Amino acid sequence: MKKTEKDYSHINGWGIDQNPLDVPAYPMKHRTENDNKGMIWERPTQQPATVEILHSNERPGLTAVFGTPVPPSGISGNIRRFAFKYSESHALHWLALLLADRVQMFEGLADDLKSGHVPNIYSEVGGRAALKHNPAGVVRKVVISVAVVTLVVAWLRRK
Repeated sequence: MKKTEKDYSHINGWGIDQNPLDVPAYPMKHRTENDNKGMIWERPTQQPATVEILHSNERPGLTAVFGTPVPPSGISGNIRRFAFKYSESHALHWLALLLADRVQMFEGLADDLKSGHVPNIYSEVGGRAALKHNPAGVVRKVVISVAVVTLVVAWLRRK
């Protein structure tokens, strides 16, 4: 053991995967007995990044294979870029990603309206299914919404 390495042998199960010949999934891998190398993994060729891929700042680069989602764009894309400046263990990373999702929803609505398509928000959020499977919840939401709108209108008229 090098001086810079710490001894973690007191942790139960530590180093269990150090011996390449001791592979728990050996029968499924169809390894020959003459193969003394164990399970040697070769990295697949790097998939080309044709769009901007945001990845954790804890990784030095992209994984060999990844999904190619819609590249980040607009305000939500800028929020996502901001989020990926922080570690995944940082709450700001996840809160920014949640905010970016909400902003992207409104960007999608604006794109629909710009292209002349009026979205049916009631159907897209599952209104019919909610009415069928949770009618009491739908009634409660409607009552609360009407009450809030009434209070806001009354407050604005008062001014």
